[in-house]
This record gives sequence, C-alpha cells and structure tokens, in this order.
Amino acid sequence: MGRLKLQNGIKAIDEEPGNCDATYSKKDTLACIINSEIGAVLAVMRRNVRWGGHYISGDDQLEHPLIQSLKVLRKQIFSWQHQLHTINPAAYLQPFLDVIRSDETGAPITGVALSSVYNILTLDVIDQNSVNVEDSMHLLVDAITGCRFEVTDPASEEVVLMKILQVLLACMKSKASVILSNQHVCTIVNTCFRIVHQAGTKGELLQRIARHTMHELVRCIFSHLPDVQNTERALSNGNNTISREIAGINNEYPSGSRQLENGNMSSEFDSQLLSTNPALNASSGLVESGMDEKTTGASSGKEAVQYESRLMAEPFGVPCMVEIFNFLCSLLNVVEHIGMGPRSNTISFDEDVPLFALGLVNSAIELGGSSIQNHPKLLSLVQDELFQNLMQFGLSTSPLILSMVCSIVLNLYHHLRTELKLQLEAFFSCVILRLAQSRYGASYQQQEVAMEAVVDFCRQKTFMVEMYANLDCDITCSNAFEDLANLLSKSAFPVNFPLSSIHILALDGLIAIIQGMAERSGNGSVSSAETLTNLEEYTPFWLMKCDDYSDPAHWVPFVRRRKYIKRRLMIGADHFNHDPKKGLDSCKELISCLTNLILKAWPVLHEFAGTFDFQDMNLDTALRLFLETFRLPGESQKIQRVLEAFSERYYEQSPQILANKDAALLLSYSIIMLNTDRHNVQVKKKMTEEDFIRNNRHINGGDDLPREFLSELYHSICKNEIRTTPEQGASFPEMTPSRWIDLIHKSKKNAPFIVSNFRPHLDQDMFAIMSGPTIAAISVVFDHAEHEEIYQTCIDGFLSVAKIAACYHLEDVLDDLVVSLCKFTTLLNPSVDEPVLAFGDDPKARMSTVTVFRIANTYGDYIRTGWRNVLDCILRLHKLGLLSARVASEAAGDSEVSLTQVMATP
Repeated sequence: MGRLKLQNGIKAIDEEPGNCDATYSKKDTLACIINSEIGAVLAVMRRNVRWGGHYISGDDQLEHPLIQSLKVLRKQIFSWQHQLHTINPAAYLQPFLDVIRSDETGAPITGVALSSVYNILTLDVIDQNSVNVEDSMHLLVDAITGCRFEVTDPASEEVVLMKILQVLLACMKSKASVILSNQHVCTIVNTCFRIVHQAGTKGELLQRIARHTMHELVRCIFSHLPDVQNTERALSNGNNTISREIAGINNEYPSGSRQLENGNMSSEFDSQLLSTNPALNASSGLVESGMDEKTTGASSGKEAVQYESRLMAEPFGVPCMVEIFNFLCSLLNVVEHIGMGPRSNTISFDEDVPLFALGLVNSAIELGGSSIQNHPKLLSLVQDELFQNLMQFGLSTSPLILSMVCSIVLNLYHHLRTELKLQLEAFFSCVILRLAQSRYGASYQQQEVAMEAVVDFCRQKTFMVEMYANLDCDITCSNAFEDLANLLSKSAFPVNFPLSSIHILALDGLIAIIQGMAERSGNGSVSSAETLTNLEEYTPFWLMKCDDYSDPAHWVPFVRRRKYIKRRLMIGADHFNHDPKKGLDSCKELISCLTNLILKAWPVLHEFAGTFDFQDMNLDTALRLFLETFRLPGESQKIQRVLEAFSERYYEQSPQILANKDAALLLSYSIIMLNTDRHNVQVKKKMTEEDFIRNNRHINGGDDLPREFLSELYHSICKNEIRTTPEQGASFPEMTPSRWIDLIHKSKKNAPFIVSNFRPHLDQDMFAIMSGPTIAAISVVFDHAEHEEIYQTCIDGFLSVAKIAACYHLEDVLDDLVVSLCKFTTLLNPSVDEPVLAFGDDPKARMSTVTVFRIANTYGDYIRTGWRNVLDCILRLHKLGLLSARVASEAAGDSEVSLTQVMATP
C-alpha cells in the first residue's frame, strides 16, 4: 500500500520491566512535568477576569469546563498504575487540546497550551507502541490545525502562530509520526503553508520561521521515502487540490493583507485550503474536492473517490508524498500570480517566492533521492511538471533563481539520470548553452552562473562520458558533449581583454574533464576506437538496438557505430542544404534502402510524417509540433500537400473524434487560416469564435464536430500562435509547449540510459574531439595568466593531456603539447635581454621547463618531432650555464646522435 514500515522494538522510553522502581520513577517524572504544564496554563488563565471567577450555567455556579478538565487531570496523573506505553496519550493531551481549540481563549492562553503540548511531545513518551496512539495523534493534529483564539495584539498572535509551527514539526519528528494518516500529513503541510502565506503581512521573523518549518517538514516527510515499500498504488489521479486551492488565494484575497478576525486558524482560508468534510476529519480534502467535477453522478467516480479516501486514511507513505510533491510543483506554476500585498519586510518578492518554492523542491529531491524512481507517480511528476517548470525558471533574469535551478538539476542527475535522458538534453540545449554565451542576450551574472553549473557537472566523473554515449551517439539527440566542450574551450579564450572569472571557470571545466580521462586511463585495458562498420550489411539506424545496455562489451561498439552513422548523416545534411544532389551522394551508402523514395518528394513527405508520434495529442498540439520542425512553404499547393501528410498520420494515431483523414485535413487547414487571421497585424477584422465554428460545420463526415472541441482549438490558437522553426543559426531552440509534449512522449519509448563506470571505454573517442581546442585554450590562459595558482592549474592540465595522449599512442597530440610548452620556457627566444635573469625572474618559464622535462622523461617513447624542441631547450640551458657540468657534458656528447635518431624515426 506504499506505507512506511514500522520499526519494531523502538520505544519512547526504554523501560526496565524487572525494575519497578525505575518504571514508577519515569511515570512520576512524566506526572510531574504534566502537573507543571497544567499549573502554567491555569496561571495564565487566572490572570483574565473571565477565567478568574466562576462559570455560571443556569442556576448552578460551576468552574469552566476547560479549567475543570485541567484540574481533573491533575488529580489523576499521580495515580496511574500502569506502564507508560499502556497509558492512552489522549488522557493527558485532551485538556490542553481543548484549550487550543476553544475560541474563548486569548492568544496568551493558547500559546501556553501549545508550549505544554510541545514539551510533552518532545519527551518521546508517545511512540507507535503506545495504546490508542493512532487516535491520539490524529486528535492532536486536528486540534493544532483547527486552533482558535482571540487576537489581542499582533505580537501575541505571531507568537501563537510560531508555536503552532513548532508543535506541527514536533509531530512529524516524533516516533509516533509513522502512525499519522496520509491525510493528516497533508493537513500539516497545508497548515504550515497557510501560515507562510499569512506571514507575508506580518513580521519578517515569523515569515522566516514559517518557511524554515516548511523546509523541515518537507525534509522530514521525504526522508522516509527510502523506507517505503515499493508500490504502484500511489494516487491514481494526477491532480492536486492544494495547488488549485492556493491559486484561489489570489482570487479571493489578492492583497493577502486581511487580518484574522478571531485568531481562528481555519477562518481565513477554509474555503481555499481546508475542507470541512467530516469524513476526512476536517482535513485538507486533497482528493475528494479535487475529483468532484469528474466523479459526481457516476458510480465509477464514486468508487474512485471512496478508494482515494481510504488510501488517504492509511498510515502515511507514497500517497501523501505524491500529493505534497505535486503541490510543490504547482507552487512553481502559480508563484507569479500570488499577490502578497504590502509588506514591512525587505525581502524581494520577485526572487524570494520562487526561491522558496525551489528550495522546497530541492529538499524533497535531496531526501527522496534515487527512491523516487521506485514510485511511478513521483517519477512522472519529476519528468514532466517539475522539469518543465525548471526549464522556464532557468531562463529567469535572476542569477539566484538560475543557481537554484541548476542545483536541483544536478541533484536530479545524481539520483535519477537514468530516467531523465531527454530532459537533461533539453535543459543543456535550451537553458545552459543559451545563457552561457553573451551573444544570446544573457547578462554577465547569468553567464557566470550558467558556466558554474557546467563546471559542477564536469566535476561529476562520469557526466561527460554519459552525455557522449547517450546523446552524442544518439542520432535523434543533440551533441551535448561536443557542445559543452566547445563552450568551455571558446569561453576560456581571453580575446583582447584580461582574464575574467568566466575564463577561469571555463578552464576549470576543461581541466576537470581532462583529469577525469587521465584518472580513468589507468583503470583497466583501453579498447580501440576503430569503428567497424560494414556498410554492405547496413541496417537502418532507426532499427538498431543494443543487445545489452549494461554490458560495455555490447554498448561500446553499438554507440560507436551510431556515432559514425550520425556523423555521416550530419555531413550529408550539411551538403544537402547547399546542394541536394551532392548531399544525397554523400549519404547514399547510409540510406540506400531509401534511395527510391528520395527520388520523389511526395513519398518522402509521408515518410517524414510517419516519424512523428501523435498518439493522445490534441490536434493543435500535434500540428504545432509538426510545423516547428521545418519552414512551411508559402504556396497553397505545397501547404495542401504538407497538411495532407500530417492529417493522414494524425488520423492514423488519433481517430477518436475525427471521422476520417479528410476531416483532419479540413480542420488542420482551418487552424492554419485562423492562426494567420489572429496573429497577422495586417488583418484588421479578426475571426470570432462563432466564425470559426461556423466555418467548420459538416466537415466531420457530414456531421458537426463537438462545439467544445472547436472552442478549445479556437482559444488555444488565439492564446498561443503557431510558430514555425526560425532561420537556422538564429538562436538556440526554444522549448515550446508542443515540443515539451513531444519530449515526454519520446521519453516513454526511449532506449535505456547507458550508465558508465570508471573505465575508459569511450575516452579515446572523446579526447580526439576535444584535444586540439583544449590544448589551445589552456595554452592561451597560461600565456595571459599572472598568478601562480592559475599557472599550476594549467600545468596540471598539460600533464593530464600528456598522460592521455601517451595512453592512446597519440604522438601528434604529444608533439603539439611539447612544442607549445617549449615556447613558454623563453629558452628558444633569442631576442630576450639578459636571458639568465629573465629566466630566473619568470616563474612561468621555470614551471614550463620543468614540465617539458617531466613529460619527456615519463612519456618520451611517444614523442616524435617534439624531441627537437626538447633538445634545443637543453642546449640553450647549457649555453647559459644553467646545467651542471655532468648533465652538460652528457647532453653535449649525445645531442647530435640523439637528434639524428629522432629525425630518422618514421
């Protein structure tokens, strides 16, 4: 059922059955504490005239029931004869809870009663072994979340609200929290968020405490996720009542400045956040109210509501976590629309509210971790709602928000990357790469944060390998590794200005990648990077499959073959864009099975349309996705053919409403006309909804389409224009809603994510791509740097490059590296005045010289033409008298022979 496992043997107080004195002593201690709390509450109550006198009821003069119940408890506590866990917690909690729920008590009295409950809870005398603990904990939560009190002054009101937060958090942290129902856990979170919202009109201290409590609650709840049994029975509906209720705050109370009328915790937000349905114990109604419209009057709907109600009444586990996480995701949807009103604190709303919501999400992911993938509903929320919101907030102008988004994505990569292949690709393509380059309008702060994020990912040892294997070697995906490596190498170049923080960050990213490869080069045998591709037995790339994605013996040659085909197709596509005939010739061997189709444009269009998956898509969404992949021609005849191919494919996969493909064609053409009419500034008289519906009468096999269906299409087009893809190279792709829907569709059918170990399976392939730009970038930074710390970073990079080049016998790379380093020694520059002093005063020259000799000594067997430069440095040092006599004589005697041997080596 997806609930928490009760841990047997955990007791609130470790009693000693054999020692009666010890047992009674602990009971006496509890009795003394409760007695003290009773005295504190009664003392505060007696300060008020209302409670200081007698309570008049009819002809009798009696004490008020609240005072009477406290006094009765005081008489009973010292007469308990049973062990602690056999005492019903409700017996000593009820009098305090009655005070808390009473609307006759003022804030000071309610505050003391809350403190008493908190003190009792923190004694850890209540655990899952206590008698009647479930009813007691539910009674406790209902009382605290239904707290009522009279407001005497703003300060005392804030104190009570802070104590409510304190008690609710203590409830979740107590050993008996596993007994709480899913519904009550949701109610606790709901109440805490209401106080967070109210705190916006009060003091900053209350606001910060409320938000801190919210974070702690989320961490406490999701820390249990690894202990929850795997289940498929999370909430069956994906909706979230809390999110809609919070959206209602904006409609009902746009300023958020209304004060509590009588201190009732439930009074202001009952209609928005809490349900008063007694069947749900006055809880938040997370399930029932959210399903009313869909289930009323239908027997199956009633059964669904009953099932959800039963599920929420069970001990807390996955169902409440799904609801809470869905709520957290919804905060990112409505956060821009919640009006917080005038506030006295100095927190910036534009950044603060999104940061708060993102922080809650991050806490849930940190604590839930990889266990999220064991629960389909939670995983689905991460893959769709959460990641889509992260994509939107990632493009925020706030560097703080971008930084938090990047931290969340890094956590998601660490815990759930096997389930987020396409989402990660989209994030890097549409957010990070878009912001990290100044020519796309990002501020310097955004560029810096984006570059920091790239470096953080590069420091994950297997990140680049997995990006290369899963994306660069997938024909349907972008070249994420190549794009990121190019970004780093280009960003490290200081062109016409001194080194900045971005240059240093880019250098750190490159060094992290190279050092990771260098470390892996010693982990086992290195496989050859030669691609064995038998084109005579060519299999269409869309049909290629790997026998075992977990075995490197299978997936390594598989991804190399796909990378080879992808590279050839990209070259062919580039040629085709310039000359179609040359493009086809360059790819003929790869697409020989389609040669006959390519000779005719029309069959190719249908084959192209057949590559789309429109299943379960709305017509306008499918049409957007289709038209975003190419530029629609202007001629009506060509538009007709394009729409015919689309309509045939759409009807083939989604025939539910449309009678035939002709209906799909006519409606698609009508949508194109509507799009032009509504979004073309030259059209003065716009088409109305009635015009659109009238234009589409009798197109569905002679019948009319449902009015609601056409109305939804009309408003969708009016609100969101259909845009075709921009000119190539204009900008990085934008993640439109239709593209996101397509991404989610593809992710469900995607090949398994390849998880790399710490073996150098693809390092040679990757190093061949980035070695040249990397050496150049490190060299330029080394040349422009002025601090020895940066010198050492560059030297570490040079040594890592040398190790990798030697490991893969890349003599050309090693020669280029040696030549580059020798230039920095200043020994080969004859124009230097007083060369001995210059060499001695230049730490860069000395470090370069030492590095050259270290590489020559360690990897000399793989150096070819670079030996000339090494020997020239040695001879120069000898000429300057900087070598010892023995080294100088050996170098002078062997230099001519050694040089001749090196030059004779093929």
